[in-house]
Amino acid sequence: MGPTASGKTELALAIARELPVEIISVDSALVYCGMDIGTAKPSAAERSQVPHHLIDILDPTDVYSVGQFREDALRLMSDITARNKIPLLVGGTMLYFNSLQRGLADLPPADAGIRQQLDREAAEYGLDYLHKRLQQVDPQSAARIRHTDPQRLQRALEVYELTGTPMSQLIAQTQANLPYRVINIVLAPFQRKVLHARIAARYQQMMANGFLDEVRKLLARGDCHENLPAIRAVGYRQAWAHLHDEYDQATFIEKAIIATRQMAKRQITWLRAQQNAIWFDSGPGLPVFEVMQYLHQQLQSDDKA
Repeated sequence: MGPTASGKTELALAIARELPVEIISVDSALVYCGMDIGTAKPSAAERSQVPHHLIDILDPTDVYSVGQFREDALRLMSDITARNKIPLLVGGTMLYFNSLQRGLADLPPADAGIRQQLDREAAEYGLDYLHKRLQQVDPQSAARIRHTDPQRLQRALEVYELTGTPMSQLIAQTQANLPYRVINIVLAPFQRKVLHARIAARYQQMMANGFLDEVRKLLARGDCHENLPAIRAVGYRQAWAHLHDEYDQATFIEKAIIATRQMAKRQITWLRAQQNAIWFDSGPGLPVFEVMQYLHQQLQSDDKA
């Protein structure tokens, strides 16, 4: 795991030269075909060195949910381990990592009819009435949801109406634990200025590699638009706006770099909250020796156990 431009791809390939791994991409943008330069997608040569999964599996007009990722990743992890290989999950989409670690509650989709009925009850009797109803059927949810929170009150009551089971019980039943021994590694430059310099350098390289031409091809298709998750990816969103004459090229690059820095900051904030992860500094250079030494120690401890 790590923020953008931290060297995750290079480290994964180095690990693959030492251990029998297959790589599962944990990146919400790498799933899309035709989006190679702006996502820093591993090259064909890099992907030929070791099997890669969840890359180039969707058209940019498709939508890929967190639930779909979790289902695909768990299936692949099972397949890879059945081949006596090690699944190596590599990426920076923290929401995907979170879904694997904590699971997703199997809650029903919204029901317009029930929501309209609850709206009528709230209008006629007030939110205190809905909260008392929730206390009767789901006291645990009622204890954490304030009587002044209509949206969450409505959702908890809706789930109970649809399933006959308290929402708190459904959440508690979520299978959060992975049936695997997991080693969490975080790769990041420990100095912020190093990461910022890499992000800026990456954009210069992307531009030299034809990033704008890549986005022009998406635009020329005619079926892509700015509200698609693929087009809203960092970098693509700013390039799309530039090609629609919202601002010039220099401004586009500046905005893209700023947005990428902000994304990296969010990634690091999430990573710092991971209590069971070990950090390696990629600022001075790729810490291949240190990471491999750590991994071998972990694998040896497993063998002894």
